[in-house]
Amino acid sequence: MTQIIIAGILSFLVAIFTTPMLVRYFSGVGKGQEIREDGPQLHLRKRGTPTMGGLAILLAITVAYLVVGIYARVTGNGGFSPSGLLVYFLTMGLGGLGFADDFIKLFKKRNLGLNKTAKLVGQLAIALIFGILALQFPDANGLTPASTNLSFVRDFDTFDIAVGGAVIGTIIFLVFLYLLIAAWSNAVNLTDGLDGLATMPVIIAAMTFGIIAYLVGNAVFAEYLGVHFVPGTGELLVFVSALIGGGLGFLWYNAPPAAVFMGDTGSLALGGGLAGLAILSRTELLIVILGGLFVTITLSVIIQVASFKSTGKRVFR
Repeated sequence: MTQIIIAGILSFLVAIFTTPMLVRYFSGVGKGQEIREDGPQLHLRKRGTPTMGGLAILLAITVAYLVVGIYARVTGNGGFSPSGLLVYFLTMGLGGLGFADDFIKLFKKRNLGLNKTAKLVGQLAIALIFGILALQFPDANGLTPASTNLSFVRDFDTFDIAVGGAVIGTIIFLVFLYLLIAAWSNAVNLTDGLDGLATMPVIIAAMTFGIIAYLVGNAVFAEYLGVHFVPGTGELLVFVSALIGGGLGFLWYNAPPAAVFMGDTGSLALGGGLAGLAILSRTELLIVILGGLFVTITLSVIIQVASFKSTGKRVFR
């Protein structure tokens, strides 16, 4: 519990002190949000608002996670478990992809940033590395951080994604993980939009996953609740605490009227973090409910784009 509290407080402090530094820097060099001319006119007033604030969140998570991990190692209380390192890698990897996207938008003055192909290829590479590693590092009972069994609140033992032999089964599993990770990183990205709407929903979803990680990682609670037992998820709580602390520190400056947006740097990273928490706590399908807001917004975007491209008319304002 001490590690969880330290991670949250430290991450909050790093975010709340570094975010205004980013705001001053990007304001000073005149680098802010670019706005598409064909979008709603109301959005044009947001042009120039500093973005890439997600850097503060990622820095906060990194400092908190590393400090607590090193402290745990030195004191002999664990630290740097495969599950924790995997979700950290996934978050930072997608954050790096988002950074490249934001960099192109700001410094190359191209509002669309990375093209769709480059972004999807980047997500594919990160997801493949994550998926391959998630099937390694078995514990004393032979359990790896991720399971090829599809899961809701427990593994469906009769439904193994990896069917058809070792090689083909692994490929099917990796494809599933890629679709899951790409879907959720993009869903949070769409939700954040130009209004910075993703921070609090991500915090709420992450907090819930933290509770789930604690329950499935405790053999007594897991047996009592009739859910699967996933050893080694304790460090996911440290990561979740760091994510929440960093998100709250950033939110102070992101609340309306927003002084900064997280950009793709933050939204792709946080979406990937949620996907990683779902995979490593073995509740992949449950994320559809916990992230219902992201699902709804993504569907609304799909409907809006399909309608506008096919009829020239928008369904929603």
